[in-house]
Amino acid sequence: MNYQETINWMFTRLPVYQFVGAAAYKEDLTNSLLLAKHLGHPEQEIKCIHVAGTNGKGSTSHFLASILQDAGYKVGLFTSPHLKDFRERIKVNGQVISEDFVCEFISAHHEFLEVNELSFFEMTVGLAFNYFKNQQVDIAIIEAGLGGRLDSTNIIRPLLSVITNIGRDHTAILGDTISKIAFEKAGIIKNHCPVVIGEYSADSKLVFNEKAAVCAAPIYFASDLISETYPTKLLGNYQTANQKTVLQTIQILNEQTEFVVTTKNCETGILNVIENTGLQGRWQQLQNNPKVICDTAHNEHGLRVVLDQVKNETFRTLRIVLGVVNDKNLETILPLFPKSAVYYFCRPNVARGLAAVDLQTEALKFNLFGEVYNSVSAAYKIALDASDFDDFIYIGGSNFVVAEVL
Repeated sequence: MNYQETINWMFTRLPVYQFVGAAAYKEDLTNSLLLAKHLGHPEQEIKCIHVAGTNGKGSTSHFLASILQDAGYKVGLFTSPHLKDFRERIKVNGQVISEDFVCEFISAHHEFLEVNELSFFEMTVGLAFNYFKNQQVDIAIIEAGLGGRLDSTNIIRPLLSVITNIGRDHTAILGDTISKIAFEKAGIIKNHCPVVIGEYSADSKLVFNEKAAVCAAPIYFASDLISETYPTKLLGNYQTANQKTVLQTIQILNEQTEFVVTTKNCETGILNVIENTGLQGRWQQLQNNPKVICDTAHNEHGLRVVLDQVKNETFRTLRIVLGVVNDKNLETILPLFPKSAVYYFCRPNVARGLAAVDLQTEALKFNLFGEVYNSVSAAYKIALDASDFDDFIYIGGSNFVVAEVL
């Protein structure tokens, strides 16, 4: 199979959470451990930092990778989901995995993957570990896909663990309270392995402290310990909290491992995170006059912060291109959106996409008014055509909406 045929097989042969939602989630690590054994346990030969959290784990992972690259290390980076190309998930020093390596891995292990019915994410995690071992990276930043305790990435023994924050998302899988969700995220805390917590609430802090005590794991609450942050081209007010998490992580890495990272590495790595890692979709400005911003925030916790920033922008008319997937709790996210905006409702082009007319119907309950469009691109074009130079366009609601615009 060529690259496109290989990717198509990965996407269609086995469940993909990105496309089908909860049906793809597996509630144990059996297959992940089975594949790791089949591959000769490459994850045991890689030094890692494990990153989980409801929001901010992608930005945090990219910040860490950028800083460590600036310090001269060869850095693997595993994140999800991708926006445009599957290979965005697996990078070394900002360069995506080659098409040839993806094809050769699937070809070499095709029968094993098929017979054992591994999910898309399980095989992708195995591919990443195999690639990082092959590339002999000095360190790999591993972002958990969903939750933590039962996530396929949770077979590693990291140098340290990072939990960015806790919010209500994927409640059907992770639980319907902050404490339950925190319990799942806290599953990445390992015995005697330091853990950095970004933002916390009283409920989540209690869970984290209990888990850390059981594991005899030193625990650090970054928001209480770090005050200074650095300028960055990765915009968005929420990046301040992510930076504090990152800087606390680097401090522990310096103090408790052989890695050496200077203040200058932190400053330069944070400033140049986009160039170093290729990160997209975080308060990304697409143009001026009218100003257009897209952001991948898609749950209550993330959207609350982003929409507060939208409301603080200066504009004549606010236009919002909005699409969501069908498993979102609209009753928690739609009240966050401004009633004064003009809405352009659309359906992201994936199986999980919520029909635009259904989104419009739900939005009306919260006095959000707008028209329905047959695609994300059509909605965006109409919004642009209707805008004056001093208008503001926000595009979001889903990773898929942002991906189609990019």
